[in-house]
Amino acid sequence: MPNFNRTFQLSINDVELIEEALRAHGRELCRMRRALGDETTADIDAIRVIEEDQRNGEDLLGRLHDQKIFYRPKSEVYVSG
Repeated sequence: MPNFNRTFQLSINDVELIEEALRAHGRELCRMRRALGDETTADIDAIRVIEEDQRNGEDLLGRLHDQKIFYRPKSEVYVSG
């Protein structure tokens, strides 16, 4: 049985592109959800699918964010902003 590739070689630009695509997909899902309006019996299944897809996308964005290492200079005082 084949093993999974556990080593990925993505550049910072690749990760930014993935994050932006996930955000654009999330915006589109939000538009679809708003277009459905109030929950009716015919739309309940579609709403569940959209909301589950939104949660999965946000979860993936969160996991990508948690794996980043943010730079802070150690030789001098760090001032944010």
